[in-house]
Amino acid sequence: MINKAKSLIRNGESLKALSMLEKAEPEQSLSALTSLYAYCIARQRGQIRKAIELCHRAIEHDPEETTHYYCLGRIHLLEKNRREAIEVFREGLKHGKDPDIIAELEALGTRKQPPFKFLKRSNPLNKYTGLLLKIFGLR
Repeated sequence: MINKAKSLIRNGESLKALSMLEKAEPEQSLSALTSLYAYCIARQRGQIRKAIELCHRAIEHDPEETTHYYCLGRIHLLEKNRREAIEVFREGLKHGKDPDIIAELEALGTRKQPPFKFLKRSNPLNKYTGLLLKIFGLR
């Protein structure tokens, strides 16, 4: 059931996954189903706070299960909290190699070094020089 739910979520069919997961009473089991269910309710019902709470409870119960970190990271991405999502994904990789987490991190990409390292990244000279370098394909 876990693999089927993950597959549905990966394919963008979180509503189907939600209806399948609700039958398994995931809130009581605190297994990988719990975090998958949490992602689905965040995605389909907008219950972000409840979903984050469920994922944290699942992580406390079983910190070695990488699915919890994958789902929590995806919830943070729904919330447009990229920095927190990356931290959660990296924490998940400390507990095991999960191809879904690796794929998410690759999709998010990495930031390049600023053109002028002695200036802050937010400095306008760094920002606009970086944009020009990107436009001309030099970065």
